[in-house]
Amino acid sequence: MRVRVLFFGQLKEITGVAQEDAELAEGARVEDLFERYGRKFPRLATFRDSVAASVNQEYASWRAPLSGGDEVAFLPPVSGGEPSAIGEDIFQIVRKTIRPQEIVEGLRAPEDGALVAFDGFVRNTFQGRQTLYLEYEAYEPMALAKMREIGSKIRAKFPVDRLAIVHRLGRLEIGETSVFIAVSSAHRAAAFEACRYAIDTLKRVVPIWKKEYFAGGAVWAEGALPGEEAISRSGESTS
Repeated sequence: MRVRVLFFGQLKEITGVAQEDAELAEGARVEDLFERYGRKFPRLATFRDSVAASVNQEYASWRAPLSGGDEVAFLPPVSGGEPSAIGEDIFQIVRKTIRPQEIVEGLRAPEDGALVAFDGFVRNTFQGRQTLYLEYEAYEPMALAKMREIGSKIRAKFPVDRLAIVHRLGRLEIGETSVFIAVSSAHRAAAFEACRYAIDTLKRVVPIWKKEYFAGGAVWAEGALPGEEAISRSGESTS
């Protein structure tokens, strides 16, 4: 059977492959595919414990079975186009300047009593080194899907009115906004809690990666693997 394989971030740099097709025996699992590439690229094998996998844009366990036509992505730990919206909620991945005030003005409504926003922007240092600029990349279809999932969970957990989650990709200069989240609600407590939940969850489960550039070098920022609650495809534990 044939599957489509995708690599992102430093995994893409190690393999020299962004995407390609691979032939597998019937009954193969995610781990079998990764082991094949690990034999070809020994350095890739050393990342086994810090890589997540997805199948058809859903996080998957290493033991998840594969079928012909599946799209399998190997994802380094996440750091987090055209607009996509559900109702009045806003979920966007963009390559242009994020304008927080415009987003805020679009969310405010007469029935709201509070609006809480998180503005994440590029700082000028990283681990004691002076940052020149950043670059962000994403597994875009999956990233938008995970943003929508965050929105659905927020609406189930908190009495909010409107929600916006916007992330920028590409090159960002010092001081430019990389991620902006805003939540409106009748009461401040729900808006604060929902906004905190949104950014914390985005950093864990949305497949977006950050590369820091310095004078004379660059590094991919270390992130975190998604938790067990993010593994939505059937299979055994990732351990």
